[in-house]
Amino acid sequence: MTSPHLQLVQLSRPATTPKVMVELSVDGHSVKVPEGSTILNACQQLGIEVPTLCWLETLKPVNVCRVCVVEVEGARVLVPSCSRTVEPGMKVKTRSDRVNLTRRLVLEMLASSVDLSTAPGMAEMLAEYDAKPERFGPDAETVAQPVKVDNDLYIRDYAKCVLCYKCVEACGEDHQNTFAIAVAGRGFHAHISTEFVVELPESACVYCGNCIAVCPTGALMSKREWELRQAGTWNESKQTATDTVCPFCGVGCTLTLHVQDGEIVKATSPLDNDITVGNLCIKGRFGWRHVQNGHASRGPSADPTAPRAPANH
Repeated sequence: MTSPHLQLVQLSRPATTPKVMVELSVDGHSVKVPEGSTILNACQQLGIEVPTLCWLETLKPVNVCRVCVVEVEGARVLVPSCSRTVEPGMKVKTRSDRVNLTRRLVLEMLASSVDLSTAPGMAEMLAEYDAKPERFGPDAETVAQPVKVDNDLYIRDYAKCVLCYKCVEACGEDHQNTFAIAVAGRGFHAHISTEFVVELPESACVYCGNCIAVCPTGALMSKREWELRQAGTWNESKQTATDTVCPFCGVGCTLTLHVQDGEIVKATSPLDNDITVGNLCIKGRFGWRHVQNGHASRGPSADPTAPRAPANH
């Protein structure tokens, strides 16, 4: 029996309005995508490959690398496919002569000034677009500089930095909200910097390593991976990857442990994981080292006097 003063309320999910579909043409192929999608989304739906450097599905696009540019009929300039939203009737060309020339020039300027030796797929991309960075000559200005090894967890090799902004976005409002790093300087001298250019152990960095996870070139790398690369023993073809659950707290983050020659050499998390979205904390990213009983801290190039990550992090 229901009290006359009580009213039963039916609980249910609010009705959702289906998204409006937008039809466009990409390289002569018609495709329909939800309103608000980007040209890159449409290309991915069609299986058309568009190169990217600064784009990642878990970060807001910042439009800085310009290798994803495409040609839109009627547009005065090439547009970044990672951020340009689709419009009804839009006609897109992803491999026109104009697009290929622009991508080749961008790749040549990057490769002539930055060390891309550890950037996955970059050698293949340079070959695909017939990029010849050597045409700028041996005196072309570069960003070459010593590797920064100021803590025991990860290194910063800014000679490999292409200023994709991914690390800044991951450290900032997209994920970590620590804001330990930002882009400083202008023009060719723009670079990633801590606040007031302090050393990393004295900065706001909490050593989550999420910047490492999004870096596309190896400019940011875990200390153990860097040590193995320096020794010439890093070999991804010999590595196995096993998913497990981080044991350090109750959140239940998924860890992917990368193992080589019986040693855990790296920990990551899947980008499509609903809990982590590819992110981890210092314990998840680096806490596996105790499994080797300290072996990772005594790698071939480890300096026992080097500063360690602050214990309170």
